[in-house]
Amino acid sequence: MYKIIDSHCHIYPESIARKAVKAVDRFYDGLPADHHDGTVATLMKSSKACGISHCIVHSVATSPHQVSTINQFIADSVAEADGFFTGLGTLHLESDDYERDLDELVCLGLKGVKLHPDIQHFYVDELNAMRIFEMCEERGLPICVHTGDYRYDYSNPVRVARVLRAFPKLKFIGAHFGGWSVWEEAKRLLADFPNLIVDSSSSFPWLTSGQAKDLIYAYGPERVMFGTDYPLWHQEPDIGFLLKLELPEEDYERIFHRNMEELFGLACGCMPGKGKQ
Repeated sequence: MYKIIDSHCHIYPESIARKAVKAVDRFYDGLPADHHDGTVATLMKSSKACGISHCIVHSVATSPHQVSTINQFIADSVAEADGFFTGLGTLHLESDDYERDLDELVCLGLKGVKLHPDIQHFYVDELNAMRIFEMCEERGLPICVHTGDYRYDYSNPVRVARVLRAFPKLKFIGAHFGGWSVWEEAKRLLADFPNLIVDSSSSFPWLTSGQAKDLIYAYGPERVMFGTDYPLWHQEPDIGFLLKLELPEEDYERIFHRNMEELFGLACGCMPGKGKQ
């Protein structure tokens, strides 16, 4: 079995987790009724049960006053997880001081930024967003961005391409294979940008094996990261789907863990789990 890192996990404090998951469930109509509760404890239990040895965790601020609180929660969760988590912080475009928020995020030990244009209601290529991308590029911080949605225009591939073109050294993670529900358009417009990394989260339930394989090799296995979008999906089926694609061993090693280790500077020996047996 391969060492597996889940690169895309949302977590929430227990007091609000179920409410937060219900809100996301309403936003994405048609999600499975048996999704997880969004708590740290459930993520750790679920991950360990299916052989995941590490998780990249984050959350999203829906207003600027939530930024510090969320980032502290993520940092505390990482500290309490005994090496099982790496955390990304959040920012909000209506904050009055991006530099302050980013400084705080870095001081907390968080390893990058997560933004969700569709939920935070901003265009990924608007001026304030471009300022955040510029700061992340300057600091060498990876930034994970929800990309794509046939219902909205906030983060669709044409806009994402403008960001990638403007910041060629930015470590831009396009969640959901670069364009949730608009995968073919994303592949056509974004696959040639070397500064784009994609994750596989919230994609496999809508893709055939052939489509998934085509996306992986359009971007290149060296730029694809396994991710599930916990708590919206159970992790084991996504692992099984990927394994059924019968990719070369080297490609599985990259997608399941090596790409995340390199991007976030994770030492192979510092995480729970023994890797491939």
